Amino acid sequence: MSEYQGPKRGNDRAVLLAHGAGADMLAAALTNCAVALADAKIPSLRFNFPYKEAGRRSPDRPPVLLASVRQAAAELAKLAKVPPERLVLGGRSMGGRICSMVAADDGALGLALLGYPLHPPGRPDKLRVEHFEKLRMPVLFASGTRDAFGTPDELERHANAIKGRVVFHWIETGDHGFKPLKSSGITPQAALDGVAEAVVSFVTKLPAPK
Repeated sequence: MSEYQGPKRGNDRAVLLAHGAGADMLAAALTNCAVALADAKIPSLRFNFPYKEAGRRSPDRPPVLLASVRQAAAELAKLAKVPPERLVLGGRSMGGRICSMVAADDGALGLALLGYPLHPPGRPDKLRVEHFEKLRMPVLFASGTRDAFGTPDELERHANAIKGRVVFHWIETGDHGFKPLKSSGITPQAALDGVAEAVVSFVTKLPAPK
């Protein structure tokens, strides 16, 4: 199952949005981004990994996840009528991580990583950064400042290994799901809107084709 949004012609870039381990393509963060991108005349594609399509809770093994991202990227390139190198890959948590692994090997116009799972909660020793040094494209990290999967300091420190330009968007007091504390005065919807705006800004500022 997948859903394409945005124009089908006249595009010079498009965005793939992959879901996190415990969600699916209808997750609020992804649908919010897809709507904002469509409003900016930028096509996007959301899709479900095979385990979600089969109604299973446990994610597929990495080779299946990687193959699914590549298949969805090919579908997006065909629908948006853009070459594969003009795709921005990304998504929520696990989905963003898998997209970054594909980009490390295949390349991409950019990466939009929403709530990147730098390490499991409470396990800062189990880092998921081994491919960072192979990332030569611009990268956006959008994360909450209370994210148990990686603090701002941790994320900024390890992002130094990335060869491409790195941009950060922080959701003040936001957790891994971007939900801020009530004391912050930021509503959950405002947090999601901020993430979507950051994604649109990042994607629109990527270089135009020569």
